[in-house]
Amino acid sequence: MPIKQQSSLCCLTVLAMARLKEGTPWHEATNDWMRIHDIMAFIADNYGITYAENSRETFRKQALHPFRTGALVEDNGLSTNSPNYRYRITCEFLTVIRAIKKDEDKWIDKGNKSLNDFLRKHETLRNLYASKKQMQKMPVKINDKDFTFSPGKHNQLQKAIIEEFAPRFAPNSECLYVGDTIQKDMIKNTDCLHSLGFEITLHDKMPDVVLYREDRNWLYFIEAVTSVGPIDPKRILEITSMTEKVTAGKIYVTAFLDFKTYTRFSKQLAWETEVWIADMPDHMIHLNGKKFLGPR
Repeated sequence: MPIKQQSSLCCLTVLAMARLKEGTPWHEATNDWMRIHDIMAFIADNYGITYAENSRETFRKQALHPFRTGALVEDNGLSTNSPNYRYRITCEFLTVIRAIKKDEDKWIDKGNKSLNDFLRKHETLRNLYASKKQMQKMPVKINDKDFTFSPGKHNQLQKAIIEEFAPRFAPNSECLYVGDTIQKDMIKNTDCLHSLGFEITLHDKMPDVVLYREDRNWLYFIEAVTSVGPIDPKRILEITSMTEKVTAGKIYVTAFLDFKTYTRFSKQLAWETEVWIADMPDHMIHLNGKKFLGPR
């Protein structure tokens, strides 16, 4: 590991993830799934070092991501903003930790078979876990180009919006914006957004997906809702503030994966908006009063 990954924070991360307290024999190390919060709590409880809650990003970037690249740890493949997102020590590296002897000089002098095996297979393991991580991603075609979304329900819904909603209800539209849970601005056509009149600052939160249908001059503002964030009156005001100079027709859509999630949020939804449910892709719910009233 590089010097940065030999810091106290990184060493304590390994000890915490292996559930090793002072005096715990190395062979009792474990590799349970853990959140960053759990790692920090273990360090505070057992090593007397308290890190502020806003240090989680430091743990992620300085320790966990490099360790994951080096096949020392893996994640469970969920979206990083999921409350169930976890890391654990890989089985191969756990074997190395469990093989450490109490007499460290003797262990180093003789060499350690588990460590040597790990180092010999290191590049293979790196490739194995990199491939595993890649396989968890979801391929998606946006504006006729190939991309991959990180795994998770939110991106699963965004994929459905682009591949199922758009062809049905926004044909020939262009995706001007979509974010990934890891790569926040995967698609962001800043030139087109500005030409349409958008005024975007760093503090503005873009809708999850923005589509533009040029033949009708319509903009679709779509929120993909799995746990928070439907198009409610407050959200419309926020979008309105960044689109005051936009003259294109504005369509507000809240998308859900299933009807059960829709029912949870139905009372929050703003009037004059639309609802699309991925489980029923051919239909929409219009909260638009008499605008769509008429004989069938």
